[in-house]
Amino acid sequence: MSGIERARGDTADEGTCVVHDIGELVVGPSEDADTQLEIREDAALAAVDGEVVAVGASDEVTREYPPENADTAIDADGRAVVPGFVDPHTHAVFAGDRSDEFEAKLQGKEYQEILAEGGGILRTVRAVREASEDQLVATLTSHLETMLEHGTTTIEVKSGYGLDTETELELLAAIDRAADAQPAALVPTFMGAHAVPDGKDAEAYVDEVVAEQLPAVAEQGVAEFCDVFCEDGVFDVDQSRRVLEAGREHDLSPKVHAEEFTRLGGAQLAADLGAVSADHLLYATDDDIGALCEAGVVPVLLPGTAFGLGEAYADARAFLEAGAPVALATDFNPNCHSRSMEFVQTLAAVEMGLTPAEALLATTRNAALALGLEDGTGTLREGAPADAVVLEAPSYAHIAYRFDTSAVDAVLKAGEVVAE
Repeated sequence: MSGIERARGDTADEGTCVVHDIGELVVGPSEDADTQLEIREDAALAAVDGEVVAVGASDEVTREYPPENADTAIDADGRAVVPGFVDPHTHAVFAGDRSDEFEAKLQGKEYQEILAEGGGILRTVRAVREASEDQLVATLTSHLETMLEHGTTTIEVKSGYGLDTETELELLAAIDRAADAQPAALVPTFMGAHAVPDGKDAEAYVDEVVAEQLPAVAEQGVAEFCDVFCEDGVFDVDQSRRVLEAGREHDLSPKVHAEEFTRLGGAQLAADLGAVSADHLLYATDDDIGALCEAGVVPVLLPGTAFGLGEAYADARAFLEAGAPVALATDFNPNCHSRSMEFVQTLAAVEMGLTPAEALLATTRNAALALGLEDGTGTLREGAPADAVVLEAPSYAHIAYRFDTSAVDAVLKAGEVVAE
């Protein structure tokens, strides 16, 4: 484990953190080619009040910010340091267990068949409606702590397992409370249009989302984004457009679950609306990719979902060749029980053909862009949030390479050690 020391007494520079003797420091994308990494060797970084203030040669940084005077000093001892991971797509607030459905899928049942039988999302909805808000907060917080231990310092969390106004608000309230209960930064998304609830048709339910749920969500003031499951058998393009346009009227930026099981037109919708991101995209075409790039929509690819379903993976290389800032996410939910952005990077490298550098960028800077974060989150440049991961390895390549156990040694959020 890296040497972590906390200063004592009056000599401590309050709010200062110094990580020194870093063998390989990944600052972020190269300024010359944003698909490449800017790497400093024999480096150090210093942070004051949660913000990176110096990055450079270890002897130069430590001369200006002596480790012995810092609130927290970490001797990386030649190990690698990378930006904290950003997970831009999760459904991490839920109740109940669906591990038996995983077994059913292994025996040949399709996801949509399970959904038609009352399983899938609707099963989780029933469990959520039976849970208390305190239970939802406790379960979510536990998941978030696990994600943090794997190096994820910023996490998007969607509602969507309520499917009525009262429960959707309760889910967003649980996200808000969990944000205060643990160190990771949370980005809340309203996704009332996640499925069609029992006893209603899609059109009538869209009416409810637009007329009842969205005004209540806006008044609550927790959510930052509005998402919709634009998919065959769920919400068609016109219905999805209604939800997202209504969300925008309430100052919620649009996101779209698009082209996961079929090509329905969700990617084109995301481009038309200038959505912040379009997610899944397994069946996106070249025309879809071109439209998303032209509109500046970040493609978020979810290899854990394909892995869990035994499906084909999205064509990450096609997006990269088109110039898109590809982002990766866990899609953590009861149907995709993956909380590790490290494993996501492994899948992206092994199954999607990304290099370890491309996978790291997709889980840091590019993932931050998929959440509209342009404050340096996902990098370790001067002025960026001091969210960093100290690896117990000499190079960032070990994140994707080493999939048997976590490569994370210590995690910093806003310059404070929050996991070790």
